[in-house]
Amino acid sequence: MNPVKRSVVTTTLVISLGSWFFWWGTDGFTAFTAETARRVEILHSPRPLPAVMLEDQDGNKFSLQDYEGRLLAVDFIYTSCTTLCQSMGMIFKQIRDLIPKESLGRDFALISISFDPDHDDTASLKKYGQAYGADGKIWRIARVPDKAELKSLLDAFGIVVIPDEFGGYEHNTALHLVGRDGRLRLITDIDKAAPFAEQVVSLL
Repeated sequence: MNPVKRSVVTTTLVISLGSWFFWWGTDGFTAFTAETARRVEILHSPRPLPAVMLEDQDGNKFSLQDYEGRLLAVDFIYTSCTTLCQSMGMIFKQIRDLIPKESLGRDFALISISFDPDHDDTASLKKYGQAYGADGKIWRIARVPDKAELKSLLDAFGIVVIPDEFGGYEHNTALHLVGRDGRLRLITDIDKAAPFAEQVVSLL
């Protein structure tokens, strides 16, 4: 083989192998970041969630496992947040309003979980819920009183919370869908409320 042909063959092999490794490493060119990779992994292998005790705005104790058999939308907030968490209230309200009324509560519910149990007492949760029409049945606002359990729950959902210098928190946020089997099966961006609701409706 002459040098030119050898060079072409070698280059072609290198490009082919590089493309294959990139395809393999990005799960078929779909996972370009760690967060995207995590979301793809959950789509392929829905994640079990820890059994933690939550307390809602009316002081009722419950767990996510109580919702098995229904679809459940979950987000994470803290009630003194003046930015993302207010947006999440509006987004969850939009999602609820896009679901057929006959399925609300029976087949689908929503829970907003505070990651600030030191400041978010039941009165604060109730006030946040009232601002967005969360009724405490179809849509609960809740907290995790036990901080160890809170950490395990945040880890399971991939929520990172870092206290800031103003007494608030830096945190990521997303829309989470828990399946009827109690496993986390979908994570999507908060600007995808309508597609999220469509996904829920398709599963009802």
